Formats: sequence, structure tokens, C-alpha cells
Amino acid sequence: QVQLVESGGGLVQAGGSLRLSCAASGRISSYVMGWFRQAPGKEREFVAAISYRGGSTYYADFVKGRFTISRDNAKNSVYLQMNSLKPEDTAVYYCAADVTHSILVATTTSRFEYDYWGQGTQVTVSS
Repeated sequence: QVQLVESGGGLVQAGGSLRLSCAASGRISSYVMGWFRQAPGKEREFVAAISYRGGSTYYADFVKGRFTISRDNAKNSVYLQMNSLKPEDTAVYYCAADVTHSILVATTTSRFEYDYWGQGTQVTVSS
């Protein structure tokens, strides 16, 4: 079993940056890890994912060029660097583990592919 805890959220002005962290209680070095977000009244949506060694990453179109996902398997941690934040990035951000896959696959962007989730961290971007 894997427990995930996100941190690093907060209130930031548009154009600012935040770095989210996800700390895992167990080893995650074999798993694809992803970040999702959910805004009020909306479904949870894919943001970014990274393969087990970090060699492959994939991003939602709306964050390409602004967000960067990374991982440190020695620390059982995954990160999301968010730059050039916009008000529409306001949401609760969740870290998730896909224990079935080590590499990115066609269904990596689906929330149903992930087995373990953190509690989320709130990101609020003011205009």
C-alpha cells in the first residue's frame, strides 16, 4: 500500500510560481506517477505524468511549457513545478500512483488508471 501526501499549495498572484511536492510512504520507484487537479464544480482532470525513472513525461496541453513534473525515487517523492500561473489554474491538486504501469501508456491520462491518491493541496491564483 502507498500513502501519498501533497504539500506546497497556497495563494499566488497570476504570473507567479509554486512547487508542489508529493511524499510517498512506500517505494514508488516502479510506478508511473501523475498529477491531477479538480476545480469547484468540475471533474478531476489530468495535469502531468512521469515514468518510473523519469525518462518520459507527458503534459496536458493547457500546462505545456509552464509546468514541469519530476521525481526523486531515492526520496520517494514527486514534484510539480508550476510557473506562469493563471487564475484558471486554481484547483485542488492531487498526486496519484499507477502501480500497474512503469512506463507511460495511452491511458496514463485517465484518472481511472491510478490506484492511490493523496488528499490534495489547494492552489489559488489571484488575478
